[in-house]
Amino acid sequence: MLRSRPVAAPIRVLLDAMGGDHAPAETIAAAAEISRTTEIHVVLCGDPDAIAAGLARHEHAAERVEVLPASGVIGMDEKPREALEAKPDASLCVAMRGLRDGRADALVSAGSTGALVLAAATWVPRIEGIDRAALAAVYPTPERGANRDRFALMLDVGATVHCRPKDLLFFAYMGHAYASRISKVERPSIGLLNMGSEATKGGETLVEAHRLLSGESRLGFVGNIEGNDIPLGKVDVVVCEGLLGNVTLKMAEGTGELFRNLGRWAFKQSLLWKLGLLLLSGGLRRLKQVTDYSEYGGAPLLGFARPILKAHGRSSARAIGNAIKVAAKAARRGLRGDRALGRRLRGAAGLTWPRPCCPTTRGWRCCVGSVAARPAAPTCSCSRASWCSRVRVRPASCPVSWSPRPALPSASRPSTRARRC
Repeated sequence: MLRSRPVAAPIRVLLDAMGGDHAPAETIAAAAEISRTTEIHVVLCGDPDAIAAGLARHEHAAERVEVLPASGVIGMDEKPREALEAKPDASLCVAMRGLRDGRADALVSAGSTGALVLAAATWVPRIEGIDRAALAAVYPTPERGANRDRFALMLDVGATVHCRPKDLLFFAYMGHAYASRISKVERPSIGLLNMGSEATKGGETLVEAHRLLSGESRLGFVGNIEGNDIPLGKVDVVVCEGLLGNVTLKMAEGTGELFRNLGRWAFKQSLLWKLGLLLLSGGLRRLKQVTDYSEYGGAPLLGFARPILKAHGRSSARAIGNAIKVAAKAARRGLRGDRALGRRLRGAAGLTWPRPCCPTTRGWRCCVGSVAARPAAPTCSCSRASWCSRVRVRPASCPVSWSPRPALPSASRPSTRARRC
């Protein structure tokens, strides 16, 4: 007797219905379209009355649309930390807590970037080994060898303004994981954005990051790349600090707007130019599709245990719908806090005792450089869902009782291996 294969559970995506310049009209329209054309279940988080009124204007599959009530909205111009403290029931906050609690497999928001990053850091566990998140963005390039994907990845573009060398190393690992699973690049090439190709260029952070990346054989690191290498598609993944990445991304967006404006200007200048543009109209439309952000949805916020996508603040229903599809794709292909990536990150950081520091599951634990350095008092701890390589002061709110392990005799006590506290 043949056994039937188990049916996979449908992917559920939380959508911040009130986030974005055109919310909730465009977010609700996107959810309705997704429910009719895909098997994705969308959980709309926001004002229930506004959502119900919006859904009444759109044909949708009611069995694939849910509502998670929220009573506030965080504006684009509000300071993220103050807004999160003042509006704990805002749609973004409620959605993040829902993601943490397993109400959905991924989250999409077109709201404030700063509030999104801070809310994720507050409520959603990070991937084991990650200290700082990275906001990634895709951009079109020419064909890159055997790689069929015309889009390359750049991170960070705004989540972490200034980085440490090991942060850039971790960004490279996260970009490698995203490009290999979502873009299906077998071994993504990785470049460090710098002011020159030489390993000694840039400040101390970039020089040290280059040294760390060069020592990782599991990464396809090709060295430093310059700004002109980005649009030429020299690498599959560009690694940079958030400040530099954000400026580069905004420069690329402005260049696209410039060429569109030049095309409109040329169309009005002469009949001959107008005829030429009409002949090129098909190719220009294709070029617009390739460079239009609405075609590829949003920017993934990497480093967290569940996929989070930041859609453009001006996103239309089409752009938000594409972001929902990308988020569902990431959840379906397992782009989460997987153990394999965690092991690689811990190995890259030199952490010798890979145990999770989570007060709700296995107790507060940490790694120290040697047994001799182990404290004799309860001062060893680390933050939830992260890793440490040195002694830290245990917070007073730690819910787990702590007691130091009895000291071993000096003759039997190894001095080079880390042990649990």
